[in-house]
Amino acid sequence: MPLSVGQLLNLMDLVEQAQVTGARIIVPTGALAGLDAIRAIAEGEVESVRIRTRKPPKGLESAPYLRSQGISLQGLKEPLRIFEGSAREAIRGFPANVNVAVALSLAGIGPDRTRIEIWADPGVTRNTHTIEAVSDSSNLTVTIENTPSEENPATGKVTALSALAALRRLTAPLVVGT
Repeated sequence: MPLSVGQLLNLMDLVEQAQVTGARIIVPTGALAGLDAIRAIAEGEVESVRIRTRKPPKGLESAPYLRSQGISLQGLKEPLRIFEGSAREAIRGFPANVNVAVALSLAGIGPDRTRIEIWADPGVTRNTHTIEAVSDSSNLTVTIENTPSEENPATGKVTALSALAALRRLTAPLVVGT
């Protein structure tokens, strides 16, 4: 069960090994809502999947992308879009911040077609993710606002709870959701 699911993109041979051996790689939902719906619409035709992430600047300060681009978030007074691109591109520059985009992409249309915007927003106190998907079966908009972890403001408290819920689901007599 990878918790930094972004790293899985560099290790997709593990998925092939799991298929051969019968093992399973379980990716918990993490800090998102709506992955069941994304998995369902991916059974049909999906036009687009986009995620917009807004975080307090403190939660983004250590991102390698910001350093490489010479972007400082010190003293930021208004929201600033600091990145727009694919989930695959985003995880390279924000490995501690956008694992949600990779999880979304693996549930849906893949890391190259899943688009992400990342905003540093001094006006938010929670890590906020909005998913918008357009498909032949439905259109979806979901927003979740997560309380940042005290230990690591780049991630939300719900991420650990999601891993716990995924483990409990493995032996649960009743499983809800696809």
